[in-house]
Amino acid sequence: MTFSLTAFLEEAGVGRKVVHLKPKENFFAQGSVADSIYYLRSGRAKLSVLSPEGKEATVALLTAGEFIGEESLASVGALHMATASAIVACTALKIAREEMIRVMHEEHSLSDLYLKFLLARSMRTQADLVDQLFNSSEKRLARILLLMAEFSDSSEPAPLPPITQETLAEMIGTTRSRVSFFMNRFRKLGLIDYNGRIWVHKSLINVILHDQFTEHPAKSLEAGAPHER
Repeated sequence: MTFSLTAFLEEAGVGRKVVHLKPKENFFAQGSVADSIYYLRSGRAKLSVLSPEGKEATVALLTAGEFIGEESLASVGALHMATASAIVACTALKIAREEMIRVMHEEHSLSDLYLKFLLARSMRTQADLVDQLFNSSEKRLARILLLMAEFSDSSEPAPLPPITQETLAEMIGTTRSRVSFFMNRFRKLGLIDYNGRIWVHKSLINVILHDQFTEHPAKSLEAGAPHER
C-alpha cells in the first residue's frame, strides 16, 4: 500500500488519534511524561513555562502545520519541558512516540517534513534570542504582532488570535504597562486596530525593517514614556 503523508497527518490510525481542544485546554503539562507528539492541524497554541517560584512565562506561539512536544522523540521517559495549551479551538493529531519513530524510519517524506520543521524551529529560536538581546521592547512587540498576524497576499489588516497584554509582555520580556503604552501608540499611528480584537496592518513592519519607531528614544524619555533596550 502506497504511503500518503497527507493521510498519515490527517487521519486516525494505529498509534494515532485526532483530538479537539477548547481554548485554554492543555495538550500536555510541564513535567509530564513525553510519550506522544502532536501535529497541529488547525488553531493556535502556545508553550509556557512555570518557574520554581510560580512565575509563568509564554515562550512560543504555535500555528497550524507545526509539531508540538518534539522532546518525546528524544528518549524514552523524557519529560515535557513546557506546558502546551490551546489559544483558540484546536484540532491536532496525537501520534504515539513509537509510531512516529517507526514511520520516520520507513518513510522519507515524513522524516523530511519533520527535519524541515526542526530547522525552522531552530532558526526561529535563534531569531527570538537575537531579538531579546539587541532590540528595544517596542521593536520586539512589533515583531511578535507581525509573526502572529500571518499575513496572506492580501493587503488587508490581519486579525490576531485572542491574546492578552500580559502574555505579550511575557513574550517580549517587559511589563504589561509598557505593552499597553506601545499598543496605544501603534493604534494612534494606524499601525494596528484595536476594538476587542487586534488587527495588524502591514505598515507595522516599518518599525522593524527601517527603525521607524513611533518616537525617537530620546523623545520618549523626555516625554516620560517607558523605554528600554
